[in-house]
Amino acid sequence: MKYKIAVASTDGKVVNQHFGRAEVFYIVEADSGDMTFTYVESRKAAPICRGQEHDDRQLKFLTAMLEDCDYVLVSRIGAGARAALEQNQTEVFELPGYIEDSVRRLLSYTEVRKLLIDI
Repeated sequence: MKYKIAVASTDGKVVNQHFGRAEVFYIVEADSGDMTFTYVESRKAAPICRGQEHDDRQLKFLTAMLEDCDYVLVSRIGAGARAALEQNQTEVFELPGYIEDSVRRLLSYTEVRKLLIDI
């Protein structure tokens, strides 16, 4: 199955950004059938988190910008931002590490979940 994934990263190599502090999301298309992914584009974002506060208007803008993604990979995310993404049917995973490893872990999870749902 194919998925579109947004990755919060400072360098395009590692999932290392808190959702609210990310300045760019790297968008990849991934295939759980052959466990591969390809880079599609980068989307610039204005950080929405300043300390423990966030701007609700900017949060809505950012979640709308990522609404075509099935998943978002981050190093950390707060409950409010997670809920806003999930309202758009975008699942969030805290999977810090190399993007390649984190995407493969996510794809493995999707395959296992699919098997369990089909039981």
